[in-house]
Amino acid sequence: MQIILLDKVVNLGNLGEIVRVKDGYARNFLIPSGRARRATQSAIAEFETRRADLEKVAAAKLAESQAQGEKLAGKIIKLTQKAGVDGRLFGSVTNHDIAEELGKQGFPVVKSQVRMPNGPIKMVGDSSVSVALHTDVVVEITITVYGETA
Repeated sequence: MQIILLDKVVNLGNLGEIVRVKDGYARNFLIPSGRARRATQSAIAEFETRRADLEKVAAAKLAESQAQGEKLAGKIIKLTQKAGVDGRLFGSVTNHDIAEELGKQGFPVVKSQVRMPNGPIKMVGDSSVSVALHTDVVVEITITVYGETA
């Protein structure tokens, strides 16, 4: 299916590009989330009339994400979890826990924006994770996990 992108999509294309994707990806994800439309003649014509507005909105989102990224970069988040004497956690620290803590500190982040390259944190200590605020803005933060004995 050919679609026209209304937003920048990672590994697919930029705003305004006409790309070919699998039908399910377009119908189930891109079109419902508002990131794309079917590339019909009328949709292309409508996009061209709205292009300046869409570019302005995209630039505003990027600027906002960059501003938030500058505040968030290098931040150290402290979490406490129950742990054994050897430093292993009884549970694990997931992207949901990190997003919740960032929200408490005034950084509204969705858990899908928190990227943990080594999976959930299962040990006491420092770990580095990245937060993707925008497709072009990815910042590194440090998570410090303290052990709490039961």
